[in-house]
Amino acid sequence: MSVLTRDEAQTRARLLDVHRYSVELDLTTGAETFDSRTVIRFTVLGEPADGSAPAVDTFVEVKPAELRSVTLDGQPVDPAGLVENRLALTGLTAGEHELRVDAGMRYSHTGEGMHRFTDPTDGETYAYTQLFMEDVQRVFAAFDQPDLKSVFELTVTAPEGWTVLANGVTEHVGGGTWRAAATPLISTYLVAVAAGPWHSVRTEHRGLPFGIHCRRSLAPFLDADADEILDVTRACYDRYHEKFDEPYPFDSYDQAFVPEFNAGAMENPGLVTFRDEFIYRSAVTETERQTRAMVISHEMAHMWFGDLVTLRWWDDIWLNESFAEYMGFQTTAEATRFRDTWTDFGVARKAWGYDADQRPSTHPVAPDPDAVPDTASAMLNFDGISYAKGASALRQLVAWLGEKDFLAGINTHIARHKFANATLADFIDSLAHNTDRDVHGWAEAWLRTTGVDTLTSTVTHDAREWTLAVDREGSRPHRVAVGVFDRDLTDPQGLVLRERYETDVPHSGPSAPSDGGRPALIVPNDQDLTYAKIRLDDVSMETALRSLSRVPDALTRAVLWNSLRDMVRDGELDGTAYLETARAHLPDETDLALVQGVLAFATTHVAGRFLPPTRRTSALTTLTELCRDLIRRTEDGSHPGLRLTAVRGFIDVATRPDPLQEWLSEGTVPGGPELDPELRWRVLTRLAVLGAADESAIAAELERDPSATGQEGAARCRAALPDPAAKRRAWEAMFASDDLSNYLLTATAQGFWQPEHADLVREYIPRYYEDAVAVAARRGPAIADVAGRWAFPAASVDAETLRLGRECLRDADPIPALRRKLADQLDDLERALKVREAAKA
Repeated sequence: MSVLTRDEAQTRARLLDVHRYSVELDLTTGAETFDSRTVIRFTVLGEPADGSAPAVDTFVEVKPAELRSVTLDGQPVDPAGLVENRLALTGLTAGEHELRVDAGMRYSHTGEGMHRFTDPTDGETYAYTQLFMEDVQRVFAAFDQPDLKSVFELTVTAPEGWTVLANGVTEHVGGGTWRAAATPLISTYLVAVAAGPWHSVRTEHRGLPFGIHCRRSLAPFLDADADEILDVTRACYDRYHEKFDEPYPFDSYDQAFVPEFNAGAMENPGLVTFRDEFIYRSAVTETERQTRAMVISHEMAHMWFGDLVTLRWWDDIWLNESFAEYMGFQTTAEATRFRDTWTDFGVARKAWGYDADQRPSTHPVAPDPDAVPDTASAMLNFDGISYAKGASALRQLVAWLGEKDFLAGINTHIARHKFANATLADFIDSLAHNTDRDVHGWAEAWLRTTGVDTLTSTVTHDAREWTLAVDREGSRPHRVAVGVFDRDLTDPQGLVLRERYETDVPHSGPSAPSDGGRPALIVPNDQDLTYAKIRLDDVSMETALRSLSRVPDALTRAVLWNSLRDMVRDGELDGTAYLETARAHLPDETDLALVQGVLAFATTHVAGRFLPPTRRTSALTTLTELCRDLIRRTEDGSHPGLRLTAVRGFIDVATRPDPLQEWLSEGTVPGGPELDPELRWRVLTRLAVLGAADESAIAAELERDPSATGQEGAARCRAALPDPAAKRRAWEAMFASDDLSNYLLTATAQGFWQPEHADLVREYIPRYYEDAVAVAARRGPAIADVAGRWAFPAASVDAETLRLGRECLRDADPIPALRRKLADQLDDLERALKVREAAKA
C-alpha cells in the first residue's frame, strides 16, 4: 500500500477544498466484506475554468476488496486505474466536483479499518471502525489527510436488532438503516462507526446526550460500574468547561467499549472507543480504576485539542497526545476522587518516556517536519516520548510559566484555530501571546532536543552551615522543587519535611545552619515537576535505601524509586540491591501505584533480564517472600487492592506449583480473595510454565470461562506449556497462519517465551527474525507491532540473540513498524547485557 508523503499532502491541500462526504455502509452482506458507497463533494481551487486555468491531477485513497464503479462529475472513471490504494483523478478544472465510489470492503481482524468480532460467549457479532492515520481508506474512499477537514453524513444498514453509533446522534429510519447527524468539520481519521447489539446506559448532562456501551455479554459488569464511569465523565466535562472558553463542540458524547481494540482508546469526536478490558469482569485495584478515569479524561481533552483543533501534519501528533496526557492526569486529579494521579504517572508512564528517550530510536518531542516525511514514519512516533515525555514537558512548562498563563494560551489557540488545523508554531505563538516569558526559547530547548538530562545533588557542610548544589548534565532549563527532610525525633526511622522550595537548575544554595547536622535526605525534583534522571548525594542515598517507605509523601517516594530504577538500568545499582530495597520497604508502602510499579519492574526487568540466570531463583525467592509479607499485612481485609496486587505478584513469581494448585482447587486464596476469571487464568498460566498443568486442565478452564478473555487465557496457557509439540503448535499459529486475531496473537506470544524454557525454545530464536519479518509484511503494521513487542525473545539475554537481530535489521528489510520495534528491543537487550557485565565487575 502506498503511504502518503507530507509533500503530497501539502500539494493536495493547496489544490482542494473538501466540503462534504455522504457515506453509505451496508453491514448485512456477509461475514467477510461490507458494501461502501461514498459521494465526495469538493472544489478544485483556482480561477473558474475559462480556458486559462490549467487542469490538475490528484488522487483519492481507497483500499477495496472490489472496486465496482467510480464516477467523477457523472462520467465513469475506469476502476482499473486503482494502483495499490490510489485512484488517479486527472484533468480536474477549477470549480465544484462530485466523486462517487461504490466498493466492497474487507472486514478486519487486526483492529484496523472496520474490525469485526463475534463474541464466543453468546455468538453476537459487533463491528467498529478504527481509522487512525490512514485506515479510513479500508472503509470508504477519502482524501485521507488531517488538513482536508469536511462535513460527514453517514448512513449505515445493519442487521435487525443492532444499534449503530456514530460521531453524531443516530436515528433508526427503518429496515435496519441508521442515519447519523451531519458532523461539523472534522478530519477523515476521526470518523467513527460502532455497530452491534450493544448494551447501553444512556443519560443526559447539561442538555447533551451521554451514553456508554458494551457487548451484551459484558452488560452486568458495565451496569455495576456505570455510575462511576458516568460520574467521572460528568466531572471531567464540567472541569473542562471551566478550563476552556469554547464549549464542547459536538452534539453528543458516547463512549463505546469495544472488543480487540489495538490502543487504549481513540478520541473520535462524539464517539470515543475504548478497549473493553476497561469493563472489569474480575476484581481490580483502585489504581486500575484511576487509570480508567484518566483515560476517560484524556480522550475528552482531545475533543478540544485534536478534534476541534487538529494537527496539520503528523509531525505534530505529539502535541495532541502530550496535551491530552497532561490534561488527563491533571483533570482527573482535580475533578474526581482519584487525587494521586501524578504518583501513578511518575512511577509508570514516566518510566516509559525515560526508556524510549535513551534508545537510538529517540526523537525530539516535536520532531522536525523533515523527520516525518510520510505516514509510515509518523506511525513510529506513537511512543513514550510523544505521550509521557511530552506530558512531562508540558507539566514543566506549567511549573515555569504558571497555570493561569498556560490556560490563557490554550484558549487563545482554540479560539484562533477551532474547526481548522494548526502547527507547533501556532501553538507556541498562542502561548507567547499571553506571557512575557520566552516561550519560543523554552520550546527550542525542550521540544527540539533529545535525551534525558541528569540532575545530581551535592551537599557540603561544616560546623556552621550546609549548602546544596544541584548540577545538570544536559542543556535544558529546569524548574524544580527541592525537598529537605530530617529525621523524625519521635521515630528514629521516620522522616519529616523541613521545607520544600522551588528553584532553577543549575542551583547552588541555600545555605542553612547546621544545627543538629545536615539534613538526612535532600530530594531534587521533589514533586516530580521536571523530566530528568535524579542522582542523590551519598548521605541522601543511604537514607533513601534505609528509610524509603518512611518518606511522608507518595510523589516524593515515586521520584526516589525512579532514581533507583534508573540506576539499575544504568548499571550503577546492582539488581539484587533493588530487590532488597523493595523487600524492605514495599510491605510498608501505602500507595498502590508504587507497589504495582516497583513489583512490575522487579519481576519483569530485574529478575527477568538484568540478573543472570544463576541468580533468577534467588531473585524470585526474594519476590515471593515480599509478596507473602504483603499478603500477611492485608489479612485484616483493610487493603483489598494491595492484597490483590500481592496475590497477583505471588502467582507471577511462584517457583513451586503446590500453593497455586491448592488455590485453584479451593477456588480461593486462604483469607481471600476468591479466584475470579482473571486470577484463575493467571494461576493456570504459571502452572503451565512450571509444567504443572496440561491440555485437559486448560480445556476444563475454557469450558468454565468460554468468553473472549477465556479464549485468550487458553491460548496463553497452551503456548506456555513446556512441551515441544505445544511450542511448535503455538509457533505455527503465530507465524504460519493468518487466522489469529490481534488479541489471540498477543496472548499466544505472551505465553511462548519463558525464562524457565530457555533450552526448549532456543531453536526458535533464529527463526523468529525470519518469520516476524514475513508476517509483518503480510499482515501489516498492527500485527508487526504485536510481533515486535510480544513475540520478541526478550527472555533470551545473550550475545547471539543480539547478533541475529542486528543482522536482521541490516539485511532483511522489515517494514517500518517492525523495524522500529526490533531496534528498540535490541537496544534493551544490549542494555541488559551491559548491566549483567557491570554486575560481574
